[in-house]
Amino acid sequence: MTYRILIVDDERNIRTALRFVLEDEDYEVLDVPDAESALALIGREPIHLILLDLKMKGMGGMDCLRVLHERFPDQDGPLVIVISGQATTAEAMETVKMGAFDFLEKPLERSRVLVTIKNALQHRQLLVEHDNLVGELAERYQMIGQSRPMMELFRQIEKIAPTKGRILILGESGTGKELVARAIHEHSTLAKKPFVKVNCAAIPPELIESELFGHEKGAFTGAVSRKIGLFEAANGGTIFLDEIGDMSHSAQAKVLRVLQSGELQRVGGENTLMVDVRVIAATHRDLEAMVRENAFREDLYFRLSVLPILLPPLRERTEDIPLLVKGFIRSFCKEYGFREKSVDSKVIQILAEHQWPGNVRELKNQVERMVILSGDHIGVKDLPFDYVKKGPPEFDLKSFSHMSLREFKNETEKAFLQMKLDESDWNISRAAELLGLERTNLHKKIKQYELVRKES
Repeated sequence: MTYRILIVDDERNIRTALRFVLEDEDYEVLDVPDAESALALIGREPIHLILLDLKMKGMGGMDCLRVLHERFPDQDGPLVIVISGQATTAEAMETVKMGAFDFLEKPLERSRVLVTIKNALQHRQLLVEHDNLVGELAERYQMIGQSRPMMELFRQIEKIAPTKGRILILGESGTGKELVARAIHEHSTLAKKPFVKVNCAAIPPELIESELFGHEKGAFTGAVSRKIGLFEAANGGTIFLDEIGDMSHSAQAKVLRVLQSGELQRVGGENTLMVDVRVIAATHRDLEAMVRENAFREDLYFRLSVLPILLPPLRERTEDIPLLVKGFIRSFCKEYGFREKSVDSKVIQILAEHQWPGNVRELKNQVERMVILSGDHIGVKDLPFDYVKKGPPEFDLKSFSHMSLREFKNETEKAFLQMKLDESDWNISRAAELLGLERTNLHKKIKQYELVRKES
């Protein structure tokens, strides 16, 4: 990148000398003899840095600085380095207060000028990179939606976040439970404290206690050193227990103890440790049903669900799909370095009519695929699979009149299972979730009905 520098000084010799030095370093250089001309030029030309003389005829450098400060209150204007041979220390300090990056005394030394300019431009680049990073993080955790369910969700987050109440986020897989948890943390008084995510379903039952509470050296085979648990790591902040419904009974009991008293012990340890952690839990399971079946502790359920939040599935907020699609396209184009792509309105319509059993996560994955494989415009031909439907198939009960009730139930169950397996691309875990069945039970039914995966 070539930086453009503007020299503002009423002495022609100084402008000429500075131009020679800066152009020798491959900077693009402009120069004017007064502040009025500089301010007019800044409105027309992109300027990265200004070398501004403090004492000039007409408007002085200090007044010029004030105008720039008013014009660019967020410091997103050009950098300013003030130069003068007659300024007092107080005046030099005042220029820095008004937003100048640095102050150089005349006569100017070539090396000092170049180093100061280099430092100023590097400082601005770091600020730009920081702003970009903050923007990317905000975009990554942003929840898109203007539907009534989403507006209600936003209102809940605003009310709940400032409190320290425990939260249970309920919703189908792919509805964005982690996004909600992060939004609550970032809008709380703990925003600058740790946010620790734990996926309870991804940790083997025999390791979850060690992960959550840590362990002492020699507590079990392989424990070659002391390990800090995730509750300790989150001390003072927030711990997000995702898929809490998959946690073992033993771990549930220890989590309950932490919630009740703030006390925990590392595996193999004797000392009691105290932690102060806000707990946000989430699950796609029906915890009330699990409590009735003794699959989840009732006392832990009541401790966790002080502030329950139910996330709507995507099929219940289809009016948000156009916003989501365009937002994902913009995000992925930026991520992959593409020029932003347009999308056919027919594509939006087809995507909005789909049921999306995998919710926002599934939609996001399909949009990413379209962005990568399409040209500058995303059309119907770029849809990853055929969403175009002729309408719901007719259901003629008379065609089943020759069957017994058992035969009818078996036939319809077989067709329904086949449909759900195909929808989930024969991902058994996902299909079982959609059907509300255990994996083992689904495997039995696949074998019973001799279901097979259809060839693409």
